[in-house]
Formats: sequence, structure tokens, C-alpha cells
Amino acid sequence: MAIPATQMRPGMIIKHNDKLHMVFAVEHRTPGNLRAFIQAKLRNLSSNAMFEHRFRSGDAIERVIVDEISMDYLYNDGDDYYFMDTTTYEQTMLTRDTLGDAVDYLLPNLNISVSFYDGKAVGIDLPGVVEMTIVETEPGIKSATASSVTKPAKTETGLVIQVPPFINEGEKVRVDTAEGTYMSRA
Repeated sequence: MAIPATQMRPGMIIKHNDKLHMVFAVEHRTPGNLRAFIQAKLRNLSSNAMFEHRFRSGDAIERVIVDEISMDYLYNDGDDYYFMDTTTYEQTMLTRDTLGDAVDYLLPNLNISVSFYDGKAVGIDLPGVVEMTIVETEPGIKSATASSVTKPAKTETGLVIQVPPFINEGEKVRVDTAEGTYMSRA
């Protein structure tokens, strides 16, 4: 199934140069007056080699159809992340190496799709938006309104995002999992 490069998300399995790769990170760049492009960090599923590749925004990417099973994220133990099949209650363990940047968006009881290829778990498909709690940021400014000014804020998973100045610690925000950016208050 071909998708445009702009729809690539961390955790997806794609076919690139006739080999299966998992997308680790995606960054949309628009350098000055040049054309926009997608910088993607990919991992070869057979050799585990990591590399970066630049796609044009309109490039057709072949997304590999894998068996997807709906699972709930349970917990992590170091670099091991545990998921439970919601129908059979079987648990599956994936490592941080397999998940990549997707671990920054994993919250307990988050329902996700785990991708299986030839009976082996190879990645996950995150929801487009997750709600996260801000655990650390500078104090908010009372008269602040939404503008282009932002400040860094650390979420409960350790992910640092840029938020407007009126966001305070303890607030829930909606985060776009494709770009890793603040969307709105939850």
C-alpha cells in the first residue's frame, strides 16, 4: 500500500530498497525557500542497522501490511516494554531498540496496535494524539495568551515538548505523536 512520505509515523513498517524497515523518527523540514522534505530515521528489520534517509514530501512510500493486534501497554522494566493482547490476555515484550522514539508516547493502559511480521513483533502503530501530563515547566504567566512564544515542558514519560507560556505543571495536554508537538490542552 503506497502512502505519501508526509504520512509516515514512528513505529510504521515500510519497504525501502526492497527491504523491510521500521520508522524510528520522522521530522518534517522546510529549509528557507527550498522544497520541504521528510527526514526519517529507519531501522533495517533483518540486520538491525540504523540509518537516516531523506524523502521528498510527495514520494510514495510502500507501507508493508503486517498483522496488527490491538494491545494495551502495561509497563516497562528497564528497556523491556510489556503489552497485553486485549482478547487473549497474552503478554508480549518488545525492547526499546524495537520501539525507538515511540517509547516517549507510551502511557499505561494506552491501546495501540502491535505489528507482527512472520509471527514476530516488529513494531507498534501509535494513535495520532495522546494526552500527557506536564510534570516540569517554568511557572505560567497570568496574562499570557496563545502566541508564537513557547517554553519547554517535560511530560510524564520524559518527553520534552514546547508549550505556550500559559501551561502549568500538572495540566494535561494533547501531543501529536507524528511530530512530537503540543496541540492543545486536554
